[in-house]
Amino acid sequence: MNEKQKKLSGGWLFLALVAALYIASSFFSGGLVRNSLAQFAELIKRIAPVLLFVFALIYCFNLFVNPKVISKYLGSRKGISGWLVSISGGIISMGAIYMWYPLLTDLREKGMNDAFITTFLYNRAVKIQLLPFLMHYFGLTFTIVVTAYMIIFSVINGILVDKLMDL
Repeated sequence: MNEKQKKLSGGWLFLALVAALYIASSFFSGGLVRNSLAQFAELIKRIAPVLLFVFALIYCFNLFVNPKVISKYLGSRKGISGWLVSISGGIISMGAIYMWYPLLTDLREKGMNDAFITTFLYNRAVKIQLLPFLMHYFGLTFTIVVTAYMIIFSVINGILVDKLMDL
């Protein structure tokens, strides 16, 4: 059995176990199970649009971006263009971070290096929409210094993670 089959069978086994637990629980407390399933349905309604958007992005990347393009800009040991793309991508990205993991996994499989993934994730802390509040409460100088430090340290962290992954 190869690695994908092991992961797949484990996932189905977990799903079957959870379903069995729900069925068993329904005999003891049917109202609790109905309430739990209703809350789960509500959660799915809330996150479905975001999941669909992320999957649409992945589809578009698969359609238009091939491994050569990824390697050209975000492949291993690429220059300033890779850093700029990962920094700006991290800054403009929005939404829950876990929604970006499938896309980043897909990009990594196509050749994006770990340093750029780290830099992207680190720069998600720079929120353009919150910069006016930061300037209002802490001043322009503080905002510029903190933002610059975050960007600089994102690159340093990217380099460190890349070195650690090479060990």
